[in-house]
Amino acid sequence: MLNLLIQNHTLTLFVVLLLGFFIGNIRVFGFSLGAAGVLFAGLLVSALSPDIKLDPVVYELGLALFVYTIALASGGHFLHSLNREGLRRNVLVLAMLLVAAGLTLLAGRVLGLDAAQTAGLFTGAFTNTPALASVIQSVSGQAGAGDPVVTYSIAYPMGVIGVMLALFFLERHFGVDYAREARELHLSAEELVSQTVVIRDDHTQKLRELFRVHDWPVVFGRVAHAGQLDVADADYVPRAGDLVSIIGTPDDVRRVAAELGEPSTQSLAADRSRFDFRRIFVSNALVAGRSLAELNLHDRFGAIVTRVRRGDRDIVPSGSTVLELGDRVRVVSPHGRVGEITKFFGDSYKHLSEINLLTFSLGLVLGLLLGAVNIPLLGGSSFQLGVAGGSLLVGLLLGALGRTGRMIWTIPYSANLTLRQLGLALFLAGVGLRSGGRFAAQIGSVQGLMMFLAGTVLTCLVATLLLLIGYRVMRLPFSVATGVLSGFQTYPAVLAYASERSGNEAAEIGYASVYPVAMIGKILLAQVILALALK
Repeated sequence: MLNLLIQNHTLTLFVVLLLGFFIGNIRVFGFSLGAAGVLFAGLLVSALSPDIKLDPVVYELGLALFVYTIALASGGHFLHSLNREGLRRNVLVLAMLLVAAGLTLLAGRVLGLDAAQTAGLFTGAFTNTPALASVIQSVSGQAGAGDPVVTYSIAYPMGVIGVMLALFFLERHFGVDYAREARELHLSAEELVSQTVVIRDDHTQKLRELFRVHDWPVVFGRVAHAGQLDVADADYVPRAGDLVSIIGTPDDVRRVAAELGEPSTQSLAADRSRFDFRRIFVSNALVAGRSLAELNLHDRFGAIVTRVRRGDRDIVPSGSTVLELGDRVRVVSPHGRVGEITKFFGDSYKHLSEINLLTFSLGLVLGLLLGAVNIPLLGGSSFQLGVAGGSLLVGLLLGALGRTGRMIWTIPYSANLTLRQLGLALFLAGVGLRSGGRFAAQIGSVQGLMMFLAGTVLTCLVATLLLLIGYRVMRLPFSVATGVLSGFQTYPAVLAYASERSGNEAAEIGYASVYPVAMIGKILLAQVILALALK
């Protein structure tokens, strides 16, 4: 069997994926590894023989797919995070990196590690391969500098599982309500409701001005004024006695209804004498990547969009909502315009299963090229952002742009999830299979055990501190704090676990907002640790 695994790389890959599925679903006191089970399956299989391995292209392909698809989906959120809140998160990450570097230097002195091993301990405990690569390059040819790969490979596995354990136990300790956080962040899959309201008083401001003043998280659908039914466009001025339909989450609808008037037993949505509604797939490339304000549906068709369904949740739309391929929009329109509107949006499910290979491949090419650029450091050394760093930065930029002229950078939601899961599986399998042999060879010695314990303490301590400060001091939602921790750790498996625990996209938002700073910070600090440890 071993010879078969050594000779047949494809078989080895799927054996690891199969074993990883079973390991990931084992629950101990409510804790399970989830997708990260593939990593530990790879470690187990590769420990059987040093000749069991995969071509490095499998690892790199998986990493590029996983990071790039996350970045595409998070680009818009990342752009919005470049504010005071995003700055606070990055300051937290930088502060914790300095703490981590100081603790690593202390651990290296206590254990009597040489300079390269101390730097390797830092890169392993905080799972950053590009930082390890820069250390290897720096010590190459230096007598007595040591081997950073030893401590890296020993500390690396607990650099993953230690963070997961810290996340799991603090989540239990604080009794985190992920569903409530998702509602507050407007990321929940809560079903939207429609309520007809009788306007209490005359208003002098148009609807667009009222929304600007009150920042209502709802949308107005139909309006009945003096017995005439119409759609509520931005120029509508509410008058006493008007009936308006309000769409949003139950809590938001109740609050806005109380501000405007009283709930009515009459349902405007039930009146289809003049207007009808329909759910339509967005599959037209000319529509995707544009905001609802740009599409100007009211002037073009006399219609409005009252809901946007993306994945498993409905989004309350606004003029700034940018449509993506795969969205399902609920359109209220005159009876005679339904066909035109359907053709305008596309409504082709088959088309949504296709990926634009031109823009998808071009984006990945740009990311990989950026990752391969040598960035100089003081002292004559240099570093590269690597597959992950380059793909992430380009993906964030293109995801934020959405489209450039006729080129659409984003991909349908369902296709994004599929490629993301495939990429993560390939990446974790590749990492496990290339690390298990070195881990098994070193962990058996006394010094190896001490290195393992030191790495475990560093990982768990810093992860716990970051979550405590982020959640209790900075008052970040716990789901966002776990994303910041994932970005700090610069390891996709931690993000996958955090997203699995929260069940929403908050972790991905936190991850994308701090990952670039964490990546570059670790590379630079690894060099600082190396320089200080050499003295």
